[in-house]
Amino acid sequence: MDNYSQPNNRRPRFIVLNRRAVLAAVLLIIVLILISTNGFWRMMYPIHYQKNIQTAAAFARVDPLLVASVIRVESKFETHDISHAGAVGLMQLMPDTAEWLAGQIRKQNSQSNEAIEQMPQDAKKLASPQYNIVLGSWYIQSLIKQFDGNQTAAIAAYNAGPKRVQDWLQSGAWNGQLNDISEIPVGETRHFVDRVFYNYNLYQKIYGRDVKWKMKNA
Repeated sequence: MDNYSQPNNRRPRFIVLNRRAVLAAVLLIIVLILISTNGFWRMMYPIHYQKNIQTAAAFARVDPLLVASVIRVESKFETHDISHAGAVGLMQLMPDTAEWLAGQIRKQNSQSNEAIEQMPQDAKKLASPQYNIVLGSWYIQSLIKQFDGNQTAAIAAYNAGPKRVQDWLQSGAWNGQLNDISEIPVGETRHFVDRVFYNYNLYQKIYGRDVKWKMKNA
């Protein structure tokens, strides 16, 4: 039989290529739509213990998203995380600091308050999220007050200690500004401040419009 008389059952190659291109384009559009939704970013950057954070932050009158950012950097929301130095829980608090904070909270808030009533008298339950987040939120608020509203300096002090940060500011080693954190003399603190405010910025974009995450004023 003549070869020219045989039917050609193969589909044109350009049709197959066009179908692949269309499928790739459709998938790309789906991905772009997905990543443009707030739900996707909440899934990528979740906040655990949301109710605890919101309640504790409202009690301490501090931004709950800042509290969440500190927790993410300190422990990645692992409740039983213990550092080599002995810091405990979600907000990595030292037991001595926790006991001092608990005493300060009771001293300054004699009125009946659910957050105070739920706290034990010592640091034995320091790893408990409810207790840990209340104390950590209060500590952030007290540091912000100590540094005259400067959140960046307060977060640096959360890591390095208030006395050391105060020394940096007084000596001119660092001016306390977020844009100049490269001047912070201690690398661990530089990295800590950078990561906290990186997450804080993300959380503000993802959760900032939600009324539940708005800072409660005094």
